[in-house]
Amino acid sequence: MEPLTEHRPVNGPVVYGFLRLPKSSAARQTALAGVLAEYCRNHELVLGAVFIERGSTTSAHSAAFTGLLDVLDMPDVYGVVLPSASHLGPKSIAAERQRQITGTGVRLMLVRGSKTTRRPPERSRHRNPRSAPALDAET
Repeated sequence: MEPLTEHRPVNGPVVYGFLRLPKSSAARQTALAGVLAEYCRNHELVLGAVFIERGSTTSAHSAAFTGLLDVLDMPDVYGVVLPSASHLGPKSIAAERQRQITGTGVRLMLVRGSKTTRRPPERSRHRNPRSAPALDAET
């Protein structure tokens, strides 16, 4: 009998991380890289590399971001993962960078979404005690 697919090692889609760390300690860099790695483990993604931008940026182009764009042109790249949208830079730069990333056809994934993209919390609903949840029939 063959083992279930969940029990076989599977190479997930390849993603690349991007961190913008203008003034951060080595501990913060390690922690944020760990957050990206954990996100990828939880979502069955392979983290190919993490590109780190240091210093202040006044344009959408930096060595780290250009390197990220270069790897996105490789075949079989699934997406880019960021701790939050703020890692793309200030709003004017972030908008251009987001356009460039999504223009390559890959997904842009945020470990922690922005306030504007979060869904409002669901309100509790009262269920009719006579109603039962629908079950799928086995065939």
